[in-house]
Amino acid sequence: AALVLAATAAAMIGLARQLPAQNVLLASFLIAAIGGAAHAINAHTRVPFGPCVYTRAAGPRLFGVLPWPVPLIWIVAILSSRGVSRLMLRPWRRTHRYGFRVIGFTVLLSLAFDLGLEIFGLKIERLWIREPTRFGFDWYGIPLTNFLAWVVIALLILAFATPSMIRKSPAKSPPDYQPLRVWLALNVLFAGAAAAHQLWAAAAVIAVMAVVTTVFALRGARW
Repeated sequence: AALVLAATAAAMIGLARQLPAQNVLLASFLIAAIGGAAHAINAHTRVPFGPCVYTRAAGPRLFGVLPWPVPLIWIVAILSSRGVSRLMLRPWRRTHRYGFRVIGFTVLLSLAFDLGLEIFGLKIERLWIREPTRFGFDWYGIPLTNFLAWVVIALLILAFATPSMIRKSPAKSPPDYQPLRVWLALNVLFAGAAAAHQLWAAAAVIAVMAVVTTVFALRGARW
């Protein structure tokens, strides 16, 4: 609980350095509402993320359906991924397609975040249980449809939340490393936990993604 709350606060405070508080609260509400609603629907229908049953370890449930950390995790994933994307794309911030590139990279980085999150929640902390699907393709028991659904929901979230995260009077500002710190710290946690449980392939994938992302984010921030 402390980790989720601290990560959420750090992600929101990082965005508040650039935007008014009401914009940060509106964006966070939209992210939490859409992401939480998607998981609540999935709890009843097994769509779009596939069969998933939350355990007691996931915490008390909102409206008796959704564990309370789930909407906050979406806030952390989207805000930190977007901040890292802006660092990576800083050299192209004056181009016409910059906004679309930020959205695309945010989706990819949030998907990378979900790769580690799923391993951490399913195999290590036992926050949820995955049931087999008809497709037969999975990654450590996680159906590939889950990751496809994550991409779709992330795009939907950004479609609604992005307008509230755009600065109305853009001005040159120094790079903000706060989102990178949050995103990287959590991925280091995921990779370390996977290695500690001898999930070597998962630990390697998460670690490589974290290193590559950090290198490109630092490189872009220097422009």
